Amino acid sequence: MTANKSNSNATGPDGNPNSQTLLKPAKKTSVGARFRTYFLTGLVVAAPIGITLYLTSWFIEVVDEWFMPLIPAAYRPENYLSISIPGLGLLVALVALTILGALTANFFGRQVLSLGERIVERMPVVRTIYSALKQIFETVLAQGTTSFKDVGLIEYPRKGLYALVFVTTVTKGEVASRVPGTPELLSVFLPTTPNPTSGFLLFVPRTDIQILDMSVEEAAKLVISAGLVVPGESAPVEVGGKQLGNPTREA
Repeated sequence: MTANKSNSNATGPDGNPNSQTLLKPAKKTSVGARFRTYFLTGLVVAAPIGITLYLTSWFIEVVDEWFMPLIPAAYRPENYLSISIPGLGLLVALVALTILGALTANFFGRQVLSLGERIVERMPVVRTIYSALKQIFETVLAQGTTSFKDVGLIEYPRKGLYALVFVTTVTKGEVASRVPGTPELLSVFLPTTPNPTSGFLLFVPRTDIQILDMSVEEAAKLVISAGLVVPGESAPVEVGGKQLGNPTREA
């Protein structure tokens, strides 16, 4: 009798050996684990917004410090209002740069600019810095062109290892002429992680580059996140074996 009762408890009320396990209540998540999950979820949502707002505010403050002294004290809004208006210096900078561009677009402005450049070219150290900065800005901000044309994959630093590169342009000039008998060379930028603003300039044969379908922005996200943010997917955050948010494909 005792054996039958023991056997009944082991097999469950319906005689199925697995029913006892199925009837066990699910393990409840502790309050601390839930709090940690909610906190990290909030951090994932709020951190990018907060950092973006902070950097924007910092940029506006820096520009205001540069350009507000150019506004006569009598015309500053704090003389008429009880509060200062942030971003007024940025507005002045935009207007000033627009006017400067309009002036240098005509014949007289180009002559003045040419005279200034001739003066700068006579200064040994200053001319080097000015020429480099001018070429960079003209290349990056040229209308109808983009800084990087494509994203590619090359074997680097050795066979079997691969690295993302940004294709800038077809290699020209002395560099291309010094490598005769090779396929067309492409100038590529190999960024570092997590700071993609530094890296290496490489001249790679076109046949050694696999052009990818991902955009430059997607590749930049991949580099900055050290491979955590895959193009077309949101980055899952795991806490205690659980993912915060569902990774979804971008449309």
